[in-house]
Amino acid sequence: MKKITFILVLLLGYITSAQTGIVKGFVVDRQSEAPLPGATIELLNVEEAIGVITDIDGYFVLENVPLGRQTIRVSFIGFESVTLPNIVVTSGKDASVNVSLTEAFDRLDEIIITSETSKAKAINKLTSVSARQFGVEEVTRFSGGRSDVGRLAANFAGVSAPDDSRNDIVIRGNSPVGLLWRLEGIPIPSPNHFSTVGTTGSPVSALNPNLLKNSDFITSAFPSEYGNAIGGVFDLGFRKGNIDDYEFTGQVGVFSGLEAMAEGPLGKNNGSFLVSGRYSMTSILGIGAGGTSAIPNYYDVSFNIDFGKSKLGNFSLFGIVGFSDIEFVGDDIDEDDLFAAEDENSFADSGFGVIGLKHKVSIGNSSFLKTIIARSFAANEFQADRFINKNTAEERIIKYTESDNTESRITFSTLFNSKLSSKSTLRTGILIENFGIESVQRDREKQPDINGDGDPDLFTFIDIDEGLTVIQPYIQGQFRLTKKLTLNAGVHSQYSSLNEQFVIEPRAGINYKIDKNHRFSLGYGIHHQPVSLPLLFLNEEINGALKQTNRDLDFVRSTHYVLGYDVKISKGWRGKIEAYYQDIDNAAVEPFLSSYSSLNEGADFGFENDRVSLVNEGTGYNQGIELTLEKFFRDGYYGLLTTSLFESKYKGSDGIERNTPFNNGYVLNLLAGKEFTIGKAKKNVLFFDTKVTVSGGRYYTPVNLEASQLVGFEVLQEERAFSKQNDDYVRWDVKFGYKINSASKKRSHQFYIDLQNVTNNANIFTRRYNRLTNQVDQVDQIGFFPDFGYRFQF
Repeated sequence: MKKITFILVLLLGYITSAQTGIVKGFVVDRQSEAPLPGATIELLNVEEAIGVITDIDGYFVLENVPLGRQTIRVSFIGFESVTLPNIVVTSGKDASVNVSLTEAFDRLDEIIITSETSKAKAINKLTSVSARQFGVEEVTRFSGGRSDVGRLAANFAGVSAPDDSRNDIVIRGNSPVGLLWRLEGIPIPSPNHFSTVGTTGSPVSALNPNLLKNSDFITSAFPSEYGNAIGGVFDLGFRKGNIDDYEFTGQVGVFSGLEAMAEGPLGKNNGSFLVSGRYSMTSILGIGAGGTSAIPNYYDVSFNIDFGKSKLGNFSLFGIVGFSDIEFVGDDIDEDDLFAAEDENSFADSGFGVIGLKHKVSIGNSSFLKTIIARSFAANEFQADRFINKNTAEERIIKYTESDNTESRITFSTLFNSKLSSKSTLRTGILIENFGIESVQRDREKQPDINGDGDPDLFTFIDIDEGLTVIQPYIQGQFRLTKKLTLNAGVHSQYSSLNEQFVIEPRAGINYKIDKNHRFSLGYGIHHQPVSLPLLFLNEEINGALKQTNRDLDFVRSTHYVLGYDVKISKGWRGKIEAYYQDIDNAAVEPFLSSYSSLNEGADFGFENDRVSLVNEGTGYNQGIELTLEKFFRDGYYGLLTTSLFESKYKGSDGIERNTPFNNGYVLNLLAGKEFTIGKAKKNVLFFDTKVTVSGGRYYTPVNLEASQLVGFEVLQEERAFSKQNDDYVRWDVKFGYKINSASKKRSHQFYIDLQNVTNNANIFTRRYNRLTNQVDQVDQIGFFPDFGYRFQF
């Protein structure tokens, strides 16, 4: 049977066909986001010219487009025209693109300035530095990515993620909790399965990349509309469904799961729907994955419903909801399991959801108002039952840990954008978030036996039902001072009802275009973020009463400075170098001499629960230089080299400068891929991708073995905090597959195999005290792991 299937696949590659595809999308003014009717779209590099013009809504449909990677040019009188390369055209799905044109500086009526789009430029027009645009094609193309946007980001300069078990994003030495996730213009909780309160990463993403449009990833000195973050911004958006035809996708992958997606037109006003559901393959197959023998179960549903244009403007409804659970049974756990122990039965459940209603209305010909109201939640529950004297006659089991956390928020955002002229744009708005937090955390770890029952007491670290409001008004503008010089400047402010603190954050960025191939950029910004909620609400026992001694902590502050240089080396080649410095203060530290700092939290499933009476006297800094050399997909291949050399340091209350755990020192990523057209008609594609990552190891605090053996739980040598470094992280991934375009119908197939860590390199996960053996064990990360996938579009 396998031989017959293989022969059929080969035969499909040689079928000759005149099958073509469709490219469609919208063309808008980049500054005002108003549609541009009458813009010209031309298909380049074909024997017979194909072209169309946009309708009154700026919409176009380019038909009879040859299959494969195509290039279009979009032009409009008085605007700088752009070319869009690498539009993937298949027989199974219409290709969708959205194009933003910039008005010429001097409003030339007949001359059109031509430029090429670059993913080095952010979609957000007010971003000056440290930004990268990415799309779904990259998420699914790169090897080792598991269809996870978080793991995609690890390929970009300035990002360190030497952890096979979690998708935490460490940006320029900042803790992962410094990252702001946004969807459709509003902040959202961590969009991951098995996520825990206060963190931003986890083993499995709940974001379906098949619904995403091109989005922004910003690593420093971000524009004024972004706040409540000090590390970076992941600004995501959902694409519209097909407004002309119904399309369907079926997909399966080890990590992304079993998926079904549908999209199509809705109503008579160019509305559309897009909905997708996924269910974990590990559940279906009954296997463990990601570093554990336990079976992870998870599923999610995502949607974007656009009701089209009306007299009242454009309304759309979007959302994601996902749930996950896993059970670790001690008798079934291996000693090198990344997440569980042999003397415990533990149970973890989590949920994440967001639903939002967005309204956008044009005001005149050059302004718009966008308003969003949303409800979101993140919940996780964990319980651990520990065996005492396991495998002996005195064996018994006690409840050791219980945690039940729910964060819900109602978000209101309104933004007004006005194109004042071809040389200036104004944007102002306000974001209001009302949080409801219910949290109960009890644990016996490191607790004394005061009640004398022979077991450590079950202490209540958190027991709250709180509400708080965060308000963030902002104003910003773009000023094209000359043809070569552009200034982006603004002010963001932030208020929290919890500590009643109000801060003002100036932001500014400059772009200077020397000529068409060379550009300098400069960025500056002050950014604030509260200390993570699991620390703010910790209980401390004072005179027999429990008090939350951290809740009045001020915001942590980070000041960013960035200098960048971009160069277009040749057609399709681009280079970029950025140097940066981040000065951090107001970090939470202990009131006595200690190595602890809140800057080091957030890279695991939990936070330390014995850090109380903290004060805002900690400092730190991140500095480094980054290099990107990129060959955009052209002539059938692409390449990407990113290198980061950086230093991340902090000071606790003892005043000693130490490494943060995120101070890897360097990260190098090398990616490359090649496509081969197959068959006489050249409609099918054989593709190959590979990735090599080399990084310095993370710093860790050594275990005090003697003290740990004495008390029966792990005790660290805190006076030597983060003084030891793991060996370098090295990983090589290889991915190859085959795309088949139907000869006569609107359908396509894609198969791939992704061989992750092909050398089976034993990268270190952690060194931890084993209470069963009374020794310090080294636990390695996931070794060689084959992933596979299949997609059917029709």
